[in-house]
Amino acid sequence: MSDYLLIISGVVLIIAGVGGCFLPILPGPPLSFIAIVLLHLSKFGQFSAMTLILLGGLAVIVTIIDFAIPAWGTKKYGGSQYGVRGAAIGIIAGLFLSPIGIIIGPLLGAFIGEMMFKNDVRYALRAAVGSFIGFLTGVGLKFAASTIMTFMFFRELIRYF
Repeated sequence: MSDYLLIISGVVLIIAGVGGCFLPILPGPPLSFIAIVLLHLSKFGQFSAMTLILLGGLAVIVTIIDFAIPAWGTKKYGGSQYGVRGAAIGIIAGLFLSPIGIIIGPLLGAFIGEMMFKNDVRYALRAAVGSFIGFLTGVGLKFAASTIMTFMFFRELIRYF
C-alpha cells in the first residue's frame, strides 16, 4: 500500500514539476527530482546512486541558473528588476488568457514593469525584450530538466509492469 502512495505522490509531483517550469511559484526541477526519489523508494523503481546524484545536481544547477538568467538578460539589455518581476507576473496572467498568453504575457509584463521604472517606451521595450529572452531561457532549461526526469520516471515505472 505504501508503494502505491509513493507512486501516486510521485506522479502528482511530476505533473507539478512540469507545471512549475512555467509557473514561477513552483520549483519545477526540484519537484520532478523528488518524484524520482519517491519512485526509487518504492518497489517499482530503482535508480543507481550516480543517477540520483546527477539528477539532483541537475535540479539544483538549473534552479540556480534560472534565478540568474533573467537578471542577466535584463542587465544585458539595460533593464531593471521591475522587468524581471513584470515578466514573472505576465506569465501567470498569460496562463489564463490562452496558449499565446504564455508567450505574450511575460513580454508585456516586462514592458509594463520597465515603464513603471522609467517612463520611456524605447528603454522599456529594449529592457522588456532582454527580460523576456532571459525568462524564456530559464523556462526552457527548467522544462528540459523536468522533461528528462519525467521520461526517466515513467520509463522506470513502465519497466516494472
